[in-house]
Amino acid sequence: MPSEPNAEPEPSSPLFAAIYDPATALLERTLLRPHRDYLVADLDGTVLDLGAGTGAMVPYFKRVADSSTEFHAIEPDRHMRKQATEKAERQSLPIRIEAAPAEALPYDDAAFDVVIASMVFCTIPDVESAMAEVARVLKPGGELRFLEHVIDDGWRARVQSLLAPLWERVAGGCHLTRQTGSRLVTDRSFDVVEIERFNLGITPVRPFVRGRLRKRSVPPTQKLGRD
Repeated sequence: MPSEPNAEPEPSSPLFAAIYDPATALLERTLLRPHRDYLVADLDGTVLDLGAGTGAMVPYFKRVADSSTEFHAIEPDRHMRKQATEKAERQSLPIRIEAAPAEALPYDDAAFDVVIASMVFCTIPDVESAMAEVARVLKPGGELRFLEHVIDDGWRARVQSLLAPLWERVAGGCHLTRQTGSRLVTDRSFDVVEIERFNLGITPVRPFVRGRLRKRSVPPTQKLGRD
């Protein structure tokens, strides 16, 4: 069953929501395009966008939408959710965008074939709970596909650490120093299909990792019990 609704107040970053699309427009048209294409390649079945933001994935969903696909999304920030909804309406993409957080998804168990996380784990307050929810709502054999920015190496990591407190306040709760790729691939509910790291972007938002995880058909506790 779905988790209980989060008692925390909804995040609200009106300024960040207003500037996000203009600030990322060039990046979206160039560097990010092939990686977003990767997220929707051979997409089929019931799909959840785990954090729609301002709707960056909407045009890509529209491109692959057919009678075999059904799209859902969450976005807890009402300012970003409004923009995502308007983009979906302009694209005539049928998609329901809920206000729920990733830590308390309002969906039944095994409801989705694919969950897509596109630059969202950097803003989720409780990654462990969110991953448990993703595993819950995915069907056995279903995929988590992700594109996330992570902490860099060397001097760039030091710059990220220095900027992190201010960045989190002005960028909608975005964390610059998370090791998201390592965290996702070690989750015992999933097997790693593939993961790649790219020196993509500009400091402090670089590098990126992308990949696919497949939900195990046997719960990890049961699998360990047979070994």
